[in-house]
Amino acid sequence: MIERLTARVLLLLLSGYLVLPLRSAESASRDAVASPSPAASLGSATNSFRQITPGLIDGRVAFLTAAMLERNHYLKLPFDTALSSKFFDTYLETLDPQHIHFTQADLAEFDHYRTNLNRLTLSDRHVGDVRPACEIFNRFFERLSQRTAYAEQLLKNEKFTFNGNERIMLSRKGQPYPENLDAAKKLWRERLRFEYLQELLGKVAAREKKQAVAAKANGAPGAANAAGGRTRVTGTNVQVAAVLGADQRRQPMLPSPKAAAQWPGSGATASQTHPGSPAGAAEQTRSTAAPPKKTDEEEIIATLDHRYHRNLRFFADWNNEDVLQTYLTALAHVYDPHSDYLGRAQLEGFAMQMNLSLFGIGAELTLSDDGYCTIRRLLPGGPAIKSKKLKENDRVVAVAQGDQPPVDIVDLSLNKAVQLIRGPKGTEVRLTIIPAGGSGSDRTVVSMIRDEIPLEESAAKAKLIELPDSGGGKLRLGVIDLPSFYATFDAVNTKDKPEPKSTTVDVARLLKKLKEEKVEGIILDLRHNGGGSLEEAIKLTGLFIKTGPVVQIKEVDGTVQEADDTDPSVLYDGPLIVLTSRGSASASEILAGALQDYGRALVVGDRATHGKGTVQSVNQLRPYMHLVDSSLTNDPGALKLTIKKFYRPSGASTQLRGVVPDIILPSLANESKDVGESALNNPLAWDKVDPAKYEHFNLVEPYLTELRRRSSERLVSDKDYTYIREDIERFKKLQADKTVSLNERVRLKENEDQEARNKAREKERRARPEPQEKVYELTLKQLDQPGLPDPVSWTNGTMANISTRALTGPAGGGTNSAAAAAANSTAEDDLDDPTEAPASATDPPLAEAEHILTDYISLVPKGNLVTAGH
Repeated sequence: MIERLTARVLLLLLSGYLVLPLRSAESASRDAVASPSPAASLGSATNSFRQITPGLIDGRVAFLTAAMLERNHYLKLPFDTALSSKFFDTYLETLDPQHIHFTQADLAEFDHYRTNLNRLTLSDRHVGDVRPACEIFNRFFERLSQRTAYAEQLLKNEKFTFNGNERIMLSRKGQPYPENLDAAKKLWRERLRFEYLQELLGKVAAREKKQAVAAKANGAPGAANAAGGRTRVTGTNVQVAAVLGADQRRQPMLPSPKAAAQWPGSGATASQTHPGSPAGAAEQTRSTAAPPKKTDEEEIIATLDHRYHRNLRFFADWNNEDVLQTYLTALAHVYDPHSDYLGRAQLEGFAMQMNLSLFGIGAELTLSDDGYCTIRRLLPGGPAIKSKKLKENDRVVAVAQGDQPPVDIVDLSLNKAVQLIRGPKGTEVRLTIIPAGGSGSDRTVVSMIRDEIPLEESAAKAKLIELPDSGGGKLRLGVIDLPSFYATFDAVNTKDKPEPKSTTVDVARLLKKLKEEKVEGIILDLRHNGGGSLEEAIKLTGLFIKTGPVVQIKEVDGTVQEADDTDPSVLYDGPLIVLTSRGSASASEILAGALQDYGRALVVGDRATHGKGTVQSVNQLRPYMHLVDSSLTNDPGALKLTIKKFYRPSGASTQLRGVVPDIILPSLANESKDVGESALNNPLAWDKVDPAKYEHFNLVEPYLTELRRRSSERLVSDKDYTYIREDIERFKKLQADKTVSLNERVRLKENEDQEARNKAREKERRARPEPQEKVYELTLKQLDQPGLPDPVSWTNGTMANISTRALTGPAGGGTNSAAAAAANSTAEDDLDDPTEAPASATDPPLAEAEHILTDYISLVPKGNLVTAGH
């Protein structure tokens, strides 16, 4: 059978989407304070936990996955004792990345597996032994249960004061595991104290914000307009978010409390609890009874107690498929950070991500500390918004399929709730909801038919920017925002076929519209683009050049092949900037690197792109399983496997080093050691091949010195970049320290200083004169309409309805627990009132790119730059 594993792969992809690590009980996000559910509600899930044992086909799946990795992975690494040891450590790290649950005694007990996992997995019977996966997870759950019980005890009995000199190391990655349970408890207590202080500081800040808002409303003229007519969503009362029907933009290979909503688990079933059951009755009692006013201490204790128990329940819901998913992904990550085992749910979500479509009701769900799943947003074009029966802030308490009885989802993990609500096109789902603002007794059953929901916000879009030029006329610039390289993808041969999708087709339509509107230069924004389809990256590059190699691909055997643009037509031949960041990965780096090598585009951005220069294939395991036993009906999932490396036309790989821009802009990402391919575990090395033959347009180098000089002069006096440089200096100090004070006064002073900085910056930004430019936002739906939509309105110098994304990490980040922890810490420390946005939704890199493009237009010759004279 092994010899047949070299069959051709199903689809070549370049996928660099962020893979979030498990944080186990580290879900100390600053959620809204709420009353906890009764202990029985969460305790029942904990008490019902049974020791997980391997499933019927788990051993065969493990054997097949290991065999394919050993034989078909680019590195051709044998699964020997050395790799077994790394596998053992990686699995432990995946479950316990902060090294606070497993003890040295646990490791000693399991150490006999360290150099035997290869032998156990690749047995002569073609059935691997996955008992180590279950045994180690069961011990993890035991420790997590002990931690939860200990936290509950501390919250009941300890008086929390914060007036000493304690400091806590937030990231224990790489630190020794605790020696014994007593040492572990010391770490658990330290973490709980940190979480308590976070909640306390959040309450202080919330009161101050509330008082400030009240003061503005009572005495300040125009206070209602102070936020520029905009709102934003922070981490205040949203723990996780999911699009029902599985809108998975970022793919954790392992469920976690925050990530579970985005990627449902691979088969755990929700308990059949009905509204009339004890748990349902307890939930209704909690909803209808008006709780007495609690003190800060009581609210914080309630919040943390519920959070710990909900986290424990999350893992209590795991089954053998969830454990296998985690275990085999750990094995794949020993080979490289972009190989993954995909259970069926993960594979379906991956397909949805590529297709920019999902099948469900079209609603986005959040989970807060009170255990309710709440409608955060209704997606355009979905059954939910069309029905007019659901609205934002409705709470979903039960889900029923067709004429089946409802399943209670209060306190259920969001990944389970998502699995219940999503489903095939044309099927019925019934939701029991508490309307927004209603009490627990106000319940309504809403029935709707699932359908396909296009994810339009993840598709390419554009802006036309009109600004005065130096001669008294008007200059028009185009900006194309490309979040990913999407394409039609049906990895699981679903019955409901998605509408065909093509990045190149969509961008071509946007380019034609911008050309019709007489833009003189274009910015292609790839800052948030983590990759996608290789074929789309090649075709999209061809829109800007004539013909020639776009990427070179090195096979396992060392042979190198060129992937060329063969279409001689050029859709856009004017001045072009490619805007990148450390989040630009994979297919983004192919396009940016090719246009830079050709001298066709000026690359601007962070000091380098992400650095993912590898190609993956998605291999379904079912055909190989049938070679062994055709009677097996369970879906074994798929293996996303690194099989090739890609290189620029110049011969240099983008692996590890990425694409270095022609003009580098200051950013926090430039200073972080936890961002990029080099921050991941087991990345492939950088190398190069012989350069290909291609035409060099030389449209950048002659003007680069002058463009750099002008940009540097601007950045010296640019206020936003002054703030960025200040933030960089503070960030460097924080990185050097690695600890946080647990002294309340010290932390309050730090928060006050930060708040003062923020207010001073906001005051300065609000005082800025209104920009003279006009901005027209263009979506794919608007392109068939004549002319332009109304320009975006401006309020206090900023766009009132500007669309921004949070820069919490690179889309191509892979399994980087340190980077994710940093991003999560930022969300936890964000004490802003969610109803009051800062004055500036400014985007300094894009603003400077516009300035550079204006300079570039003034320097390059007028006319056809690509097809004339070359």
